[in-house]
Amino acid sequence: MAQLQYYGTGRRKKAIARVRLLPGEGRIMVNKKDLDDYFGLDGLKRQVRRPLEVTGTANKFNVVACVEGGGTSGQVGALRHGIARALLEAGAEYRPILKKEGFLTRDPRMTERKKYGLKKARRAPQFSKR
Repeated sequence: MAQLQYYGTGRRKKAIARVRLLPGEGRIMVNKKDLDDYFGLDGLKRQVRRPLEVTGTANKFNVVACVEGGGTSGQVGALRHGIARALLEAGAEYRPILKKEGFLTRDPRMTERKKYGLKKARRAPQFSKR
């Protein structure tokens, strides 16, 4: 018998998260590690669990995610986006809740490219009168 599972892909900055929701007791695995081991800070862990808590499905699904690219905050945002999309696939009744919280919106902010003549994207070389 095929196991029921829902997929969602989340993106934030350079990070991409491929998320699978499986029926279970609420365990979250990120890159074959437990959530507590992968992300150290409590605020980041809380942010990842937020879509599940808001919809009341924290103890209904196990989350298995593969995250790559970006830094920790980008990966957390991508994971949250992926979980929200997978929940949307699991049940359409979660859409208004997730939409209100802003979890379905992909954050468009990316790093600005470096321009020639400048040291960074906006940082100009130091000016000297003499």
